[in-house]
Amino acid sequence: MLVRADNSVVFVVDIQDKLLPVVHDNASLLKNVVLLLETASTLSIPQLVSEQYPQGLGETVAGVKRVVTQGGLQGAGFLEKVCFSAVRADRFDEALAPYDDRRQAVVVGIEAHICVLQTALDLRVRGFEVFVVADGVSSRRESDRDKALARLRDNGCHIVTTEMVLFEWLGKAGTPLFKQVSKAIR
Repeated sequence: MLVRADNSVVFVVDIQDKLLPVVHDNASLLKNVVLLLETASTLSIPQLVSEQYPQGLGETVAGVKRVVTQGGLQGAGFLEKVCFSAVRADRFDEALAPYDDRRQAVVVGIEAHICVLQTALDLRVRGFEVFVVADGVSSRRESDRDKALARLRDNGCHIVTTEMVLFEWLGKAGTPLFKQVSKAIR
């Protein structure tokens, strides 16, 4: 099954000021997530962003927040939470309601073995086809990320890369957006 732009919602899990600096390969993660979100914004793909206890862990990092909020994209929402799964956040159902017809969840964030894993598995329970972006998730320890990705795969989630998602959303070459994305990944 391919990821389709008209059926996707992007879930950004807890990429926050105090969490990002301590996770494995954080610079690469941030670059991949920003590119994914920029493309999603251009394609008008809704994006929901969770923040785990922002009073203690800080807000969503500036680069991610800028992309999600640029141009007032309809469908960009921030969910504050204290539970590990974003699906269990107080306003989750309300934030997702306008996009009930979209059944593919593209998931990025940190930490892979805690909040990303629990969010993705809860999305599966809710009937979503879940695509976890392997180079868009991380944990403090690489081994925790790797175990999380294996467990997610074992539980029916698709493990994909940023480039897989981007080119599946685009569907064809030769467009201005294809050229822009191709240039950005070089």
